[in-house]
Amino acid sequence: MKKYLKNNANIVFMSKVENISEEKEVLDQGENLLSKLALEAELADYSPVKGCMVIRPYGYAAWEQVRDALDKMIKDTGHQNAYFPLFIPESFLKKEAEHVEGFAPECAVVTYGGGKELEEKLVVRPTSETIINYMFSKWVQSYRDLPLLLNQWANVVRWEMRTRLFLRTTEFLWQEGHTCHATKEEAEEETIKMLGVYKKLSEEYLAIPIVDGLKTESQRFAGAVTTYCIEGLMKDGKALQMGTSHYLGQNFAKAFETKFQDQNGELQFVHQTSWGVSTRLIGALIMTHHDEKGLKFPPRIAPIQIVIVPIYKTDVEKEMVLKKCKELEESLKENFRIKIDDRDQYSPGWKFNHWEFKGVPIRLNLGPKDISNNVVEIVRRDTLEKLRGIPQEGLLQYLIKLSTEIQENLFRQANDFKNKNTEFVASEKEFIEKITTTPGFLVSFWCGSSSCEDHIKEKTKATIRCIPFNTPDCQNIPVDQMKKEGYCIVCNKDAKQKVIFAKAY
Repeated sequence: MKKYLKNNANIVFMSKVENISEEKEVLDQGENLLSKLALEAELADYSPVKGCMVIRPYGYAAWEQVRDALDKMIKDTGHQNAYFPLFIPESFLKKEAEHVEGFAPECAVVTYGGGKELEEKLVVRPTSETIINYMFSKWVQSYRDLPLLLNQWANVVRWEMRTRLFLRTTEFLWQEGHTCHATKEEAEEETIKMLGVYKKLSEEYLAIPIVDGLKTESQRFAGAVTTYCIEGLMKDGKALQMGTSHYLGQNFAKAFETKFQDQNGELQFVHQTSWGVSTRLIGALIMTHHDEKGLKFPPRIAPIQIVIVPIYKTDVEKEMVLKKCKELEESLKENFRIKIDDRDQYSPGWKFNHWEFKGVPIRLNLGPKDISNNVVEIVRRDTLEKLRGIPQEGLLQYLIKLSTEIQENLFRQANDFKNKNTEFVASEKEFIEKITTTPGFLVSFWCGSSSCEDHIKEKTKATIRCIPFNTPDCQNIPVDQMKKEGYCIVCNKDAKQKVIFAKAY
């Protein structure tokens, strides 16, 4: 049978269930908006393994668009792709004390293989710094071998306690870059450069505005010297860490003896970086671009950019309309990912709702009258505006321009939301008031003390998302607070930096 679920935003969701217990499970799993959208738009489904997800073809096609765009940018910056094993000897993780301490609670460990107990336990890859460094120590001998710029596309496993589709799952897909450099300056430059690549991916492809900056010591990657991040603000007012870039210093190099002979003939430890984004970006897309009718995909990464819906009543009309649809598809397919929905079992109205829910940016409706007048009807998913009587002549250029307009409009909508929900607060009392009533980014001065950071977290569950490179646009920020120095909202001591607090996934 079919069960229809309805949330406060008036979105209708459909799930097929076979019995009462399964129906209850569907209802439980469909609690939050993200899950409902991901399930009903056929992006993902729950796996029989708790905490894992199945990425369905439509969702994987979206990931492929993100992956391919990022892969090109990574290669354009001089990096090469490689692949390293899924299994990591347990002793490798123990070589870097802070690293193993940070990841130990999340590790899945293999103790048996081939019917017998293993001599050494194998950790299922939570991240690859250790095993990659083992290889780097073999490959790097001289300054001539540097810089070594590698990236891998892989899956990782982190044993999460609470999971959400795409945002936090036990297994997920990602890319992780790993580089070696002769100097600290080169490595730090690499770290910031790759953060910039992530910012470009987020804003120019995913149409998600971000705030970039430095993580506090308590929030940095286990084993890193510094961690930088890009943070997005989702429509529910929660922050989402969308990508990180780490300067690892010489910590892993010293643990694995990754040395090189410099130009003076002296042995030096390399300086390293690592950086990554994951299928969490699809979760960010879902949580940023949706309305009461479902998803809204930005054209640049939409699995299907244009859907053509034929409209007819008789067999004669059907033959004529489908023929014209295929001609349009042929003329557009080199520039767009396009699909004709020629299914007879569904009405045009059902198809309109279906493709709106799945977030296809542009819909072309075509019927007999349109053909006789040599026009099409176009519907924009971002605004739901109907553009009637668009001439078929010159349609390609019209759609290229329209696609760009939709991409820019989705970014503008998301950026307006971020700015509207970013506020400056000058005191702890004001902070607690705001974070309780209107979640979002809260900008405030912070003295740099971990005790003040922990105090806010314990009291409100909000954390410092980053120390931003540039103070973002804020609502209601007093002119006198635009200065670079102020007072910590917790201890009221002098503070030389503004930070962004938020509740986060």
